[in-house]
Amino acid sequence: MNLSNLVIEAASWNPAAIAIQSPDEDLTYGELDALANQIARALAKLGVQCGSRVGIWLNKSVRAIAVMQGVLRLGAAYVPIDPLSPVVRASIIIHDCQLSALVTSKAMAEQVLKGDLANLACFTIDEPLHSLSWRNLASFSNERFESPVQDADELAYILYTSGSTGKPKGVCISHRNAMAFIRWAAEELKAQPTDRFSNHAPFHFDLSVLDIYVAFLAGACVYIIPEGMAYIPQRLVSLLVRESITVWYSVPSALILMMQHGRLFEAQNLALRAVLFAGESFPIKYLRRLRQYWSSIKLLNLYGPTETNVCTYYEVHDISPERKEPVPIGQACCGNRIWAVKDDGTVAKADEEGELMVSGPTVMIGYWRQPQQGNKPYATGDIVRLQSDGNYLYIGRRDHLVKVRGFRVEIGEIEATLLLHSNLSDSAVIVTGQGSEASLVAFLVSHVNPPPSLLKVKQHCALHLPRYMIVDKIRYVQALPRTRNGKIDRGELQSRAKQLMG
Repeated sequence: MNLSNLVIEAASWNPAAIAIQSPDEDLTYGELDALANQIARALAKLGVQCGSRVGIWLNKSVRAIAVMQGVLRLGAAYVPIDPLSPVVRASIIIHDCQLSALVTSKAMAEQVLKGDLANLACFTIDEPLHSLSWRNLASFSNERFESPVQDADELAYILYTSGSTGKPKGVCISHRNAMAFIRWAAEELKAQPTDRFSNHAPFHFDLSVLDIYVAFLAGACVYIIPEGMAYIPQRLVSLLVRESITVWYSVPSALILMMQHGRLFEAQNLALRAVLFAGESFPIKYLRRLRQYWSSIKLLNLYGPTETNVCTYYEVHDISPERKEPVPIGQACCGNRIWAVKDDGTVAKADEEGELMVSGPTVMIGYWRQPQQGNKPYATGDIVRLQSDGNYLYIGRRDHLVKVRGFRVEIGEIEATLLLHSNLSDSAVIVTGQGSEASLVAFLVSHVNPPPSLLKVKQHCALHLPRYMIVDKIRYVQALPRTRNGKIDRGELQSRAKQLMG
């Protein structure tokens, strides 16, 4: 079974069930199935065919998901583009991916379809531009669209991530890659048609794959949280209750905001039965509270770069008061095999550290316009430690393992230690300078006034860390800058740290 079959299957046995909901619109499985057939025919008229790539530059919406389904029915692959991307970045992706067509709004089309992109086939979701628009869909049949026969290893979608050279890299995911993850997640969650999945992540972020497709596999409902609501904690908590969400999946920072400012633990009549988080480490003091308050809810820590989708998982049970480090990323899932390789090239044993390697069905086809991954294991760039119980503990990025005054320093350990302070609510550490000139700069968020002084912060660090890992300077901020995916924007902090050091 490919991704394109999931809605067709669900519509065949329960067409009246709600497939997608948002504050503005909802669709049943029968309606989504019919709409996807019309979109497929409209895109085919624009020249999209099996093997094509179609860009989707839209705000999160019911219609955007319907477009994904229409693209898949053609045997084509969709390429979600961050709707808040600057025109220059969107243009880079459109050029790099050699799109056959772009689905967007009239306003966004007018910004990007210039120069050598002026003749790119375009389907507008609102007002017509020069070609087909949503208004024309009624003229296309909604009867079953005869999709081409596709191998499971064919391309399903491309997710663009930031590249080390500054140019976005397209991560190519096949139907087989996606289905291996979706089937595992559905089984682990025991997903049912009665479930209601929240969709917090943007569509260009790999977390959204679980929300959408596990719901479709189960014949359940996915509720789309608009971008403008994604980090407004009170509204998120209200949504959890009002929409009877049963499965929540997001980056930890969204959950922490809901705990701190959304009165999450005061919410009554929650239907939640599973909470999943990924994308960054969950500070232990917040996760401990979450586990204590939600003792009966399944908590899962999922891990995996975009290139592997989710490749490990760890179910969070009781967390001891003495624990200072984050919970493990756990063990392999989805049929993958994982191991850690030490600097000398040998495989790490219990209590040893190394770079995590992944091999298996969720590992990407490869990067767009680069050699295919094939059966080669994927090197994640993440340093892990194999624990005696078989679980892997995330230590940090290989490129975050830096030398300060001759000592190896893992900034994630410093950040976790800072958050053990009762008056600090968020932290990020940046290294400036090199060698003997290297300094550790901590950007901190505090909920008390006045916040802890540099001396107090240093004294706190000294209780837990060796001298060479004690921060040199601190700067308090209202909130840490974050990327569109909810992760700490370390590039922005690096710039601020350089200014601070003068």
